[in-house]
Amino acid sequence: MDIFGAIIGPFKWLVSFIMVAFHDGLSSIGMPAANGWTWTLAIIGLVLVIRAALIPVFVKQIKAQRGMQLLQPDLKKLQEKYKGKTDQLSRQAMAQEQMAMYKKHGTNPFSACLPMLIQMPFFFALFQVLSGISQAKDQGAGIGAMSHEQVVEFDASSIFGAPLSASLLHGGGGGNQTAVWILSIVMILAMTASQFITQKQIMAKNMSEDAMASPFMRQQKMMLYILPLVFGVGGINFPIGVLIYWTTTNLWTMGQQFFVIRRMPTPGSPAAKALAERRAAKGLPALSVLTGKRDEAADAAEAAAVEAKGQRVQPQRKNRKKK
Repeated sequence: MDIFGAIIGPFKWLVSFIMVAFHDGLSSIGMPAANGWTWTLAIIGLVLVIRAALIPVFVKQIKAQRGMQLLQPDLKKLQEKYKGKTDQLSRQAMAQEQMAMYKKHGTNPFSACLPMLIQMPFFFALFQVLSGISQAKDQGAGIGAMSHEQVVEFDASSIFGAPLSASLLHGGGGGNQTAVWILSIVMILAMTASQFITQKQIMAKNMSEDAMASPFMRQQKMMLYILPLVFGVGGINFPIGVLIYWTTTNLWTMGQQFFVIRRMPTPGSPAAKALAERRAAKGLPALSVLTGKRDEAADAAEAAAVEAKGQRVQPQRKNRKKK
């Protein structure tokens, strides 16, 4: 077995185990075992399990992003300090000071990639499981936690006449090829559109003015159009089951981002201003930019101010003249 296969093997077993667990559960309540919708719901269940498990990572990512926003003034000062210094020692010293700054504030610039990086092994594992269904059926073997009987059931399952193991580029599964084409194209469009909308709402509502004006923003705008295009082109090779997985996880991400933008927006962004206006209109206190909860420091300062204002000033006693 090659190195990639050795690494991805445990993920294939875990992915197939979760799918089988959902499939068996759905079958036990009366859904047909070989029905495509039973396996489709099993794939959606796989997404829900993975994304629910990633919620703590996502929360950590949000807090790290908030910390990076608060660090921007200090990072600009550090860049000004080493501006024009291109020698090795200066670059090394700047990198060390940056890392010390990240460590002090408990953040780092790579945290935004964590959910995607963690998901990728599961995505590749699912791709290998679904694309290997037909071959495993012909060889009389199983895949991961799926027995040979379950492999045969999956291979025979379809939705709208399109087998879940078929793809736009390779077809397969012996189903209706027109249905495979139509369903694959619809799923690819849904997958790319949901990804585009998610990134677009982040850039339009959840980025500060400083971030919008940075050179990094130009790269982000390019990625806004390039990534959906890459996934759209790659989607012609994805089995329909993988397209269902990726579209479902994109929809989860879109809903998750909508919640975050509304409740925990980036400081200085249009969404943050809108949230502050909504809370002010209701007479509610400000929220912490790091946690999205009530700002305890602001509450304490407000309480101290109220207490100082409401404290009665004791009149000073005048000294009486001695007789």
